[in-house]
Amino acid sequence: MGIGVAIGVIAFRKTTQAQASIGPDGLNRAVARLADGVYDFADAVRAGMNEREVDLRAALGIAESDAGSR
Repeated sequence: MGIGVAIGVIAFRKTTQAQASIGPDGLNRAVARLADGVYDFADAVRAGMNEREVDLRAALGIAESDAGSR
């Protein structure tokens, strides 16, 4: 949750700065780049979580087929 708040604050600041210095088209490009960065970050976090889950399952001896029977 803290990461989301931090990203929101950074996005707001970047948007405000960009809006003050460039026109609407430039602002749209800047926001699109920021959104792409946020999505890339989220994908990296998800990949890390999945990798860690695989490591934990291996350490606990839980097979992948057991995961669906919750």
